[in-house]
Amino acid sequence: MKIRTQSAALLATLLLGAIICLGGCATSGVQLAAKTTIAMQTVENDIKQAVVLVDATMASLDDLMVPGQSDLKKAFDKYSVNVAKTEHLGKQLLKHADQMAAKGEKYFEEWDKQGNAYTNPQIRDLSEQRLEELVGIYVQIPLAGIAVREAYPVYLSDIKKIQTDLSNDLTPKGIEAITPVARKAVKDGDRLKDAVKPVISAIDRTNAELAQGGSKK
Repeated sequence: MKIRTQSAALLATLLLGAIICLGGCATSGVQLAAKTTIAMQTVENDIKQAVVLVDATMASLDDLMVPGQSDLKKAFDKYSVNVAKTEHLGKQLLKHADQMAAKGEKYFEEWDKQGNAYTNPQIRDLSEQRLEELVGIYVQIPLAGIAVREAYPVYLSDIKKIQTDLSNDLTPKGIEAITPVARKAVKDGDRLKDAVKPVISAIDRTNAELAQGGSKK
C-alpha cells in the first residue's frame, strides 16, 4: 500500500514537472479550454432561450385561437413576432453550435500535441487516457444535438405555416381551418423541448469535466 502511494506521488510530481516544462503549451491549452467552455455556455443559453420561446409562442397561439377573439390583428401580430424570434434564434443556435464544435476540436488537437510531446511514457499514457475520456464525454453533445436539429425545422415549419395561412385569411373561419396544424405545432413544440434536455445535460457534464481537465492532464 505504501509503495503504491509513493508511486502515485512520484507520478504526480513527474506530471506536474512536465506541465511546467511545457508552460507555453499548457497556457494555450487552458485558453482553448476556456474558449470551449464559453462556447458551450453560449449554446446552452441559446437552448434555454429556445425553450422559453416555445412556451411564449404556444401561449400567443392559444390566445390567437381563442373562440371569439376580440382583436385578431393584435393577437396575430404578437404571434408573428414570436415566430420571427424563433426563426432567428434557431439560426443563431446552429451557428453557435458549429463554433462550439470548432473550438472543441482545436482544444483536443492541442491536448493531443501536448501529450505527444511528453517523453515520459507514463505521463504520455495518462494524458492519452484523459484525452480519450474527455472526447468520449464531449462527443455526447453533438450526438444529443441530432434530435434538436431534427425537431427544430419541423416545429418551425408548423408555426410558419400557421402564420402564412392566417396572413391570407385572418378570420374566424381561417382560424378554424388551421386548427389541425396548431395541434401539431403544440406536439412538435413539446418534442423540441424534450430534445434539448439531453443536450443541456451533456453540456453541463462536459463543462464539469473540462473544469478538471487542466488539473488531471
